[in-house]
Amino acid sequence: MEKVYTRKAPEAVGPYSQAIVSRNLVFTSGQLGIDENGKLGDGIISQTENALKNLTEVLLAAGTDLKNVVKTTCFLANIKDFSSFNEIYGKYFTEKPARSLIEASALPKGALVEIEAIAEIGKE
Repeated sequence: MEKVYTRKAPEAVGPYSQAIVSRNLVFTSGQLGIDENGKLGDGIISQTENALKNLTEVLLAAGTDLKNVVKTTCFLANIKDFSSFNEIYGKYFTEKPARSLIEASALPKGALVEIEAIAEIGKE
């Protein structure tokens, strides 16, 4: 196993890695909607954009990208944000990987969204 780290995404907020590579798969930790200044975006659209940008950077550091994601797990602080979340998510995930999405009673740092992914490495 290999730990993945990039300065282009927020540091882990606990004792875990941004991602782990095992064989030809990368397993990312959940990415929050934190911007380059370490602040949460205002609202679900901004936070979803930031979370997906952070996820993209972690995947790139692991040697893959969004096109190679096979599964995401998404957490929303409020399921009423489902439509707004999907609008942004669909712009990033044009390949439509498998997905689970649940409402969480609370997310770290008071975030509105958290997204994690499993992706293949070495696929075109």
